[in-house]
Amino acid sequence: MPDLIGWVSYASFFLVFASSFAIVVLGLNLQWGFTGLFNVGVAGFVALGAYTSALLTTPEVAGRLGGLGLPVAVGWIGAMGVSGLAGLVVGAIALRLRHDYLAITTFGVAVTIQLVANNATALTGGPFGVQFIPKPLQSWLGTGLPWTLGYLALALGLLAIVYLALEQLVRSPWGRVLRAIREDEAAAASLGKRPFVFRLQSFVIGSMLMGLGGAVYAHFVGYIAPEDFLPILTFQLWAMLIVGGSGNNRGAVLGAFVVWTFWAAAGSLLRGWVPQAEQARAAALQVVLIGVLIAFMLVLRPRGLIGEQVAVSRADP
Repeated sequence: MPDLIGWVSYASFFLVFASSFAIVVLGLNLQWGFTGLFNVGVAGFVALGAYTSALLTTPEVAGRLGGLGLPVAVGWIGAMGVSGLAGLVVGAIALRLRHDYLAITTFGVAVTIQLVANNATALTGGPFGVQFIPKPLQSWLGTGLPWTLGYLALALGLLAIVYLALEQLVRSPWGRVLRAIREDEAAAASLGKRPFVFRLQSFVIGSMLMGLGGAVYAHFVGYIAPEDFLPILTFQLWAMLIVGGSGNNRGAVLGAFVVWTFWAAAGSLLRGWVPQAEQARAAALQVVLIGVLIAFMLVLRPRGLIGEQVAVSRADP
């Protein structure tokens, strides 16, 4: 019985992380999969959401700004608002760039956010991070497995809401315009559409979802620090989208769960096989293994596990 409880606890812990990542990947899929926006600064928007929600909801701490003690729901809404506002500012400046230039710009934004989090001690706690982030439902469910299962249900419910809302958006005329802009921006503009406005809208909504995913992560862990939002996080999230299949929300969600499973399994195997003295160096092999997984996917299934469905028109014989 104790072994069963341990497995259930680990599975719940694992699924909460995967669910928070899936929310972020859905936002990335809206930007890249449906609009073609090459955002390599995902970790920065995740960090903004996590820190915003943490500062709004944590108790007051001497020597640090924030600590307003607001409800967690307010923190999550604030996380989406701040991340969306950052997306609006960055998008208004950078979305006139294309492909590699946009990628470089967004990567620079993410690095800047991480450096600010690491040095703005009065706001973010600096390298020591933000502690005592409140955990919703804990007053009802207590600690341990009951709370983990309750938070898992909350995270999965939130993921379902985001997924269904995005499905409605991308199947609407608005979503069809996004795909038209992705395929041929000049043709879309010739039909009276304003590509920059639609690209900016997509970038802002995607950034809001990234911030929400960061907030869900922060309130589960209860502690965040700048090292949680290094560029490797962006790599992981892009790997999830590539493996699952861009341009398909089901693929984005599936990719988050598959790659997180692969990442966790690889870490467990390396910890079991590699001597303790080489653990830090061997951790880099996880990144290599994810790269190998992406290479296999690009060769065997270029569109991912559940790629975008492409309509094929056939002439009558």
